Amino acid sequence: MQAAEAMGAEALLVTHLPDVRYLSGFTGSSGAVALRRGRAALVTDGRYRTQAQEECKGLRVVVQKGSPAVLAAEWLVAGGARRCAFDASQTSVAALDTWRKALPGKLRRSFFLSTELLVARLREMKDTDEVAKMRRAAALGCRLFAGVLEHIVAGATEMQVAAQLEFAARLAGAEAMSFETIVASGSRSALPHGRATSAKLPKRGFVTLDFGVLLDGYCSDMTRTVHLGKASQRERDVYHSVLEAQQAAVAAIAPGVSCGDVDEAARSVLRRAKLGSSFTHSTGHGVGLEIHEGPRIAAGQKQLLEPGMVVTVEPGVYLPGEFGVRIEDMVLVTAKGREVLTAASPKSWIEL
Repeated sequence: MQAAEAMGAEALLVTHLPDVRYLSGFTGSSGAVALRRGRAALVTDGRYRTQAQEECKGLRVVVQKGSPAVLAAEWLVAGGARRCAFDASQTSVAALDTWRKALPGKLRRSFFLSTELLVARLREMKDTDEVAKMRRAAALGCRLFAGVLEHIVAGATEMQVAAQLEFAARLAGAEAMSFETIVASGSRSALPHGRATSAKLPKRGFVTLDFGVLLDGYCSDMTRTVHLGKASQRERDVYHSVLEAQQAAVAAIAPGVSCGDVDEAARSVLRRAKLGSSFTHSTGHGVGLEIHEGPRIAAGQKQLLEPGMVVTVEPGVYLPGEFGVRIEDMVLVTAKGREVLTAASPKSWIEL
C-alpha cells in the first residue's frame, strides 16, 4: 500500500490473478483483492466460497454474484475510499470502463488512478518459501530431461517427444507445464519458438527442448540442445560458442549488476565468434508465479539485480534453413552471487 499511497491513492485494486495469488494465497480463476490501510478483502464468487476460506487465512473473504473487480471497488467505496490505484498494464480499456460505470457518478472520473506493476515489482524478489518451491520445480525439470533422452531417436516425431516429457511430468506431480513445450529438430531448431509438430527427428541434426513445469504454483524453465548422429565441426563450434556465452552471462550475475550487463556478457562472446547477428532475442527474463515476469535481461536494461530474483539465462544462435542452438538455466541471485537452480542437468555436448 505504501507505493499506492505515495501516488495519492487511498486504496489498491488487484485483479491480475498471479498478483491476487501472491497477495492472498487464492488459486481460483475468478477473484480480486481490495486493499486499504488496515483492511483487505478477497472478492470472489460462490464457486470458490470454500476454497477461498481455506486458502485466504487472515483475509476477509467476500462472496457475491457479479464481477469480482466491480464488487471489490464497491467494497472500497463503501469503506470510504475516494482514490484507488490499479495496474493499467493488466487492465483493458473495456474493463476499466465497466468498473467506472458501476461507481457513483461523482467518483467515475476521479476514483481510479493508473499505475503499473506495483505488485509485480514485489514479486520479483522471492522469499525463502518461494525459492524452495522453485528449487523443487527446477529439480523436477532436470530429472525430466534426463528421462526423455531415451525417446529422442531418429524417426520419432517432435510431438511424441513432447508427449513423453509431459506425461512424465504429470506422473511426477507437476500441476501443468509452465508453457507449451518446445521440441524443434533439424532445420526447425533455427526457430526460437519452434513448438512441437508432427515433423520427424532427423538421423543427423540438432534437437532443442525448451520446457518447464508448474509445481506448487511456481514455474521452472530450461533449455537443452542435443545432437542426433555425428555432428560437423561447424555444428560443434556453434554449440560451444553458445555454451561459452551462456556461462559468461551466468558468471556475470550478482547483486548490483545491471540486467543489461548480463545480456552484454553473453552477446559479446557471440560477437567475437561472428555469431552476434544470429542471436535475435534477449538473454533472459524473470520467472516465478508466471513464466515471464520481471526483471528483463536484455540490452540496455538498467535495472539492477537484487538477492531473491530468479532469472533465466538463455542465449541462442539461429541459422535459418540450417540449425539452431539454445542453452538455458534458471539462476537465483544470492547475497554474494548466484545459484544455478538447474545445475543438475549437464550442458556439455550430448550426441545421441
